[in-house]
Amino acid sequence: MPGYHPQDIEKKWQDFWKDHQTFQADNASDKPKYYALDMFPYPSGAGLHVGHPLGYIASDIVARYKRLRGFNVLHPMGFDSFGLPAEQYAIQTGQHPAITTEQNISTYIRQLSALGFSYDWSREIRTSDPAYYKWTQWIFLKLFNSWYNLDTDRAEPLKTLLDKFASNGSAGIRAAGDEQERHDFTAGQWQSFSEKQRLQAVHPYRLAYQQDTYVNWCPGLGTVLSNDEVKDGLSERGGFPVERRLMPQWNLRITAYADRLLRGLDSLDWPDAVKEMQRNWIGKSIGASVRFPVYLRTADGEMKPQAEEIEVFTTRVDTIFGVTFLVLAPELDLTLAMGERAAAQADYSPEASQTYSELQAYVKTATNRSERERQTDVKSVSGVATGCYVQNPFTQEFLPVWTADYVLAGYGTGAVMGVPSGDQRDWLFATHFGLPIRQILDGQQHLDQQADPTKEGRYINSGFITGLTYDEATEQLRLRLRANRVGEPKITYRIRDAIFGRQRYWGEPIPIYYKDGVAYGVAEADLPLVLPEIDEYKPTETGEPPLARAQDWLYKGKYPYELSTMPGWAGSSWYYLRYMDPHNAERFVSEEAEAYWQNVDLYLGGAEHATGHLLYSRFWHLFLKDLGLVTANEPFQKLINQGMILGRSNFVYRMSITWIVKAQEGHDLAKNFPPVIFVSKNTFDAYEAADEAAISKIRDFIDNYASDFNRRNPLVEIGPSGVQAVTPLHVDVNIVENDVLDIEAFKNWREEYANAEFILEDNGTYTVGVEVEKMSKSKYNVVNPDTLIERYGADALRMYEMFLGPLEQFKPWNTNGMSGVAGFLKKLWRLYHPQDGAFAVTDEPAAPAELKALHKAIRKVEEDIERFSFNTTVSALMITVNELTALDCHKRAILEPLVVLISPYAPHLAEELWQQLGHAAGSISHAPYPEFREEFLVEDVVNYPVAINGKVREQLQFPAATTPQEIEAAVRATDILERFAEGKPAKKIIVVPGRMVNIVV
Repeated sequence: MPGYHPQDIEKKWQDFWKDHQTFQADNASDKPKYYALDMFPYPSGAGLHVGHPLGYIASDIVARYKRLRGFNVLHPMGFDSFGLPAEQYAIQTGQHPAITTEQNISTYIRQLSALGFSYDWSREIRTSDPAYYKWTQWIFLKLFNSWYNLDTDRAEPLKTLLDKFASNGSAGIRAAGDEQERHDFTAGQWQSFSEKQRLQAVHPYRLAYQQDTYVNWCPGLGTVLSNDEVKDGLSERGGFPVERRLMPQWNLRITAYADRLLRGLDSLDWPDAVKEMQRNWIGKSIGASVRFPVYLRTADGEMKPQAEEIEVFTTRVDTIFGVTFLVLAPELDLTLAMGERAAAQADYSPEASQTYSELQAYVKTATNRSERERQTDVKSVSGVATGCYVQNPFTQEFLPVWTADYVLAGYGTGAVMGVPSGDQRDWLFATHFGLPIRQILDGQQHLDQQADPTKEGRYINSGFITGLTYDEATEQLRLRLRANRVGEPKITYRIRDAIFGRQRYWGEPIPIYYKDGVAYGVAEADLPLVLPEIDEYKPTETGEPPLARAQDWLYKGKYPYELSTMPGWAGSSWYYLRYMDPHNAERFVSEEAEAYWQNVDLYLGGAEHATGHLLYSRFWHLFLKDLGLVTANEPFQKLINQGMILGRSNFVYRMSITWIVKAQEGHDLAKNFPPVIFVSKNTFDAYEAADEAAISKIRDFIDNYASDFNRRNPLVEIGPSGVQAVTPLHVDVNIVENDVLDIEAFKNWREEYANAEFILEDNGTYTVGVEVEKMSKSKYNVVNPDTLIERYGADALRMYEMFLGPLEQFKPWNTNGMSGVAGFLKKLWRLYHPQDGAFAVTDEPAAPAELKALHKAIRKVEEDIERFSFNTTVSALMITVNELTALDCHKRAILEPLVVLISPYAPHLAEELWQQLGHAAGSISHAPYPEFREEFLVEDVVNYPVAINGKVREQLQFPAATTPQEIEAAVRATDILERFAEGKPAKKIIVVPGRMVNIVV
């Protein structure tokens, strides 16, 4: 059958590319390199819907274009194949997660291949493959055996730290981390330490360390969840309660890299919004640390000093004279400890005991709220007094200490100064609990209504800084802090160390074992530490992680392994490096391959990974750079966040009708109950608008239907109230076309609709409702690309997704638009096969108009791809094909370059036409990109609008080479002034070459 039939050619070329490894990249090439990478997918059981390939299509277009421009392109694909969904399915069914994962990956590969992506499948990786996660474990061991030297500002092997201990003990060592976790010792003491004592002394310096950490513990899932996985106190998956719990957890010291992660953002070609999210997440704050001595009130009312001090970090030390209370984070150990001591100091008087009981209850409630929930809840105010006090080091005033959930343990020291005149949350807190609000700047206004954080004006009520400006006061306070030994200038970061453990099965085993209660790293020669087989995939009955079920799982047959597994982001933090050299059994990536590819030139993925995957990958890369294992400074040079394709939901309208069912003994009422009735959208709208014809139509239908049904089923008749309501229900969009429901398909879709009745439009169709919303299986608006490829072809789907709009924007999906793109490809085919007949491209010389159309397209396509404007490229190609069709062009000189231009977008069709043009099969991927020639766009004749005093009155044509002087003379020789200026002489004639003529009279 003549004509363009994508189903006939697309599978052919996909098989060809696979068999010939057309897109296999070379690690040693004289060509310039280009590394285009998609954020690799988690292979869910649902497979792909049309929203998923958006970024993949864009990166594939760039990869194919770069090959045409002479680049050696690395464009790989793999799978982030560890994850909680597969494990949950395993818990429910008993099936090993590896089986589910393998099935899902097979589906993904089939769907991705059907879209014609130019992936180098020889480099495919899977994070759950032991050959891959061997190196994830290896990198973890490098972190475990490294520390961060603040003097050199980089990570170093632990050996350099041990050498310092042997020479000088712990004195003078500046290392990233919590100094309070470390202990002082001399070189002599170090020499006398046992092996266990040495390891315990070293542990707080490691970049991978274990520490009691507050985590989101989900008993229902038996695992720790990230903040992103918790919503309103429940797990995002399954809706199980989540509680904040202090547990021993492995952590990675990302905080050591906070400043370098900030500085590195300036060198990246990333969206500003993503860079700003990372800056906010890292949260660098320049301020001061202030120490407040703690006091407790005795039973007789006396303030008794304690040995402790509460350290507060503040970015506004200038407000210290406005402090009227302190607030501790509920999860701090200090909060309950001080409250208990305050009650004891007051001899557990009824008032003190009540305060402590309220404190205990509040702490329990507040610590079970997620940090995200606490940060975003700016409206509610809650808190309780601890019963203890601190003394302001400058005013000597005693201030009450409270706890409130708006203060987080992870920011600063977990304690904040309450300055209600300058901070809105402090103001709300003070107002709610009747605490003082003290004005400290003469520029503050309306403090009875809200806080005023201004720095303008001069200080009042502020001791020795009264009368000073902000800069003057800040400098004086910094000097006094040090002089009085009550504080010092300090820089802090909001970012916290990354929790690196999950109490689940389906993840990378952490290569740690325990001897005498101390953590040791598994020897590198013993990697990979492979997941053991277990009988069930849920936690043990005693609450231990699933790996505790493994029988005789011991290192060297003696020492117990760590039972947590790595988090989901572990394997995805370095996968871009493994693609460079995926089959290397001796190294995570060879030095030669890494030196050649260096980093990713173009990275496409969702903006939701800004403060997770992208930040962790940058951290791991900087660490590997410190150890001399990679050469590039950053992993991803350019980042594009593709927008979301929104689903176009369809609705049917179910009528709720009152029916009277007459009971009869021994009669099955279910079999006699009337089926549901659906009313078509347009008829329903008219009914809602009180259109008499629609009202009559619906009433007549129901009455006639009810009478007929009652004759066949005497037990059922319509009630007196008739139609009660009309309920819109989501319907599968795949059984709707051009907003018309396929009624038979609908009846087969759901068993309960098999006997449904329909009130149709006057033309006999059922129209559906439409709404644009997020694609979701629950809304039945997920469009399977398999269906569209089968109907329109992969090339049409690729071009349509690009045609929808700018890549970065959200775009609504409408399957109806697919037919237009499919029609364009048929029109392109006919340039090479007139009237859908045989191939008939001629060798005739190209005409100027044809060359002009081609070279406009060459320039436009090149410019648009280079700036990632894919939708405008599709539009330009459509215009070009229309122009060439109008010119009845079938000439090789035009059509051969054209097929190269279109090949990144419609590669299957391009390959077929390229072969028909006489080229070797599959060779278009490395064809030279057409050269743009400016001379073909030069016009022979130019239209000049002629304006008089700015108003266009006439159009004149001149040869393109005509000079402004010649044009002016020609204009003066016309009768334009007589016709439009009443014969007035021209004061001036202004000629804009190639544009227009303006006459001033």
